[in-house]
Amino acid sequence: MIFKDISFFDNFDLNWLKGLIVEPLRKREKITFFKSAMMINPLKIEHLNKMDELDADVIVINLEDGIAKEHKERALILAAVFISNLSASHVKVVVRVNPFHEGGKEEIAYLNNVKPDAIRVAKIREMEDIDNVLEILDEDIKLHLSIETKEAFNNLRYINMSGKVEACYLGALDLLTDLGLPQSTMQFHNPTAEYIMSRFLIDCKIAGVIPVGFTYQNYNDLEGFRNWCKLEKSMGYRSKSCLGPKQVKIANTVFKEEEWIIEKARHIKSVFEKKAAEGETGFMDDDYGFIDEPIYKDALLTLEKIK
Repeated sequence: MIFKDISFFDNFDLNWLKGLIVEPLRKREKITFFKSAMMINPLKIEHLNKMDELDADVIVINLEDGIAKEHKERALILAAVFISNLSASHVKVVVRVNPFHEGGKEEIAYLNNVKPDAIRVAKIREMEDIDNVLEILDEDIKLHLSIETKEAFNNLRYINMSGKVEACYLGALDLLTDLGLPQSTMQFHNPTAEYIMSRFLIDCKIAGVIPVGFTYQNYNDLEGFRNWCKLEKSMGYRSKSCLGPKQVKIANTVFKEEEWIIEKARHIKSVFEKKAAEGETGFMDDDYGFIDEPIYKDALLTLEKIK
């Protein structure tokens, strides 16, 4: 827990609350790969207070959807209070701000002072939108993007020209609406849904950013969520947006590299490097057949993920 007692948050003046914001001391986590990104509502004090205890690899404090206009300022200040007072954590802390010209600009400037790991920006449409964010975003804070407009989706492979975008989240339902398609399209094994997911994944890889699978809204349907995770893993996804600890537990389990895959990667790395030192970079292995440099590089990628 960040604060031992949170009862005093029940009644507060905003100016008094701002006095709880301190100079951030937390050593931020250098997480290269993550399995689960859990959304939390900053108006739920008990959820903010447990950020250092949650099992998710990424915590996304959501200032956009679900926060009424009259509560936006309160949510922003609460996010700043808890981020700045977070002394240590094993998670990456991300804040999802509102669209840049709908309060997001001011929110980013405010949050620069408390140093979240990343800012996630909603409703990106043009490359200029990214440039506008980067002009004011602290250089030590990563940039994450919600891909939920047809323009952003169409230009996704070029979206990281600056090299400063770390991850993109597939906002599938908003994207479908922007495309003029019914949200019911996002059904298991629907060819349009799978095309959107495949293209999003490949374009993210081309851009060099982490692709995060869409948010499955029916958080009570855990079996359905598990099935989507399995499908996405088979496609090449390694990260999933989550609603609540139950989804996080499933995502962490599904996207965890299986032990036999890790052992295989270690074996391939070991035998390839031994053979390469002898001048041979293509050979037959008793356990895993033909091994050459592309197989070796894939093994290195697996081992990098589990660091």
